[in-house]
Amino acid sequence: MTAAVLVQNLHKVYDNVHVVKDVSLTINAGESFGLLGPNGAGKSTTIRMLTTLTVPSDGQIVVAGYDVQRQPTEVRQDIGVVLQQTSVDGDMSAWENMEFHGRMHHIPNPQRQQRIERWLDFVGLSDRRHAKVKTLSGGMKRRLQIARALLHEPKILFLDEPTVGLDPQTRRRLWEIIRGLNQQGMTMLLTSHYMEEVETLCDRVGILDQGQMIETGTVAELRRKHGEGLVMKQRGDRWDYTFFPTLQDANQYLDQQADKTGMMTRASNLEDIFVELTGHNLD
Repeated sequence: MTAAVLVQNLHKVYDNVHVVKDVSLTINAGESFGLLGPNGAGKSTTIRMLTTLTVPSDGQIVVAGYDVQRQPTEVRQDIGVVLQQTSVDGDMSAWENMEFHGRMHHIPNPQRQQRIERWLDFVGLSDRRHAKVKTLSGGMKRRLQIARALLHEPKILFLDEPTVGLDPQTRRRLWEIIRGLNQQGMTMLLTSHYMEEVETLCDRVGILDQGQMIETGTVAELRRKHGEGLVMKQRGDRWDYTFFPTLQDANQYLDQQADKTGMMTRASNLEDIFVELTGHNLD
């Protein structure tokens, strides 16, 4: 299977602080990969290096078949980037933002106009094409950022916290857009603090902690490895979690306890595994 993103022994050092430490990663063409980690784990720095925005201190990155450090222009032509911060111009209309981006990528007319129409329609903003961006809601701005990132028809889309701060309805609308793009064959790498989002959108996940990749795999693989069943025991105002290979094993353990006060079992999920590995809650 062709690798869309290949990262080998990646490092980034800021002021003698090792922000990213020896990260290696392969993302296959057409795959949707979720990059998880507590705040400060190095997720955004990693994405910035993969998208040519930050120079690595050491290591190799190949994106869409191009070396990021030696061929940054070719990489930029094949990637779309949606950063966490709103990066569209508020004083321009949605159409003008798209037009400016299309000209920057030297997309000729009438192809440029056709693509603007297509992607504004795809993200549901055709009726707001002439509205100033500063009048749009947060969700609309994020959808415009996605449309703009798709205008030059990239092979790989990078999404850094694409739904942060959005209401649940808007978040699910963006999920539909992202899932639709992946179903069309687009390779994706996204970061998120929402576990349901990652489980819904991603084929595989990687967990970063203190700059190191500590685990990768599908959610099913991680559950099999760390335990598919949990016994929860309440201690004061907190819960203790004990993993078991299966939920049946967890139930059997609970049945054997003479005092079951404050105890319960359930199936494990991605957030349980994340907290177990990193010691951090996602929020």
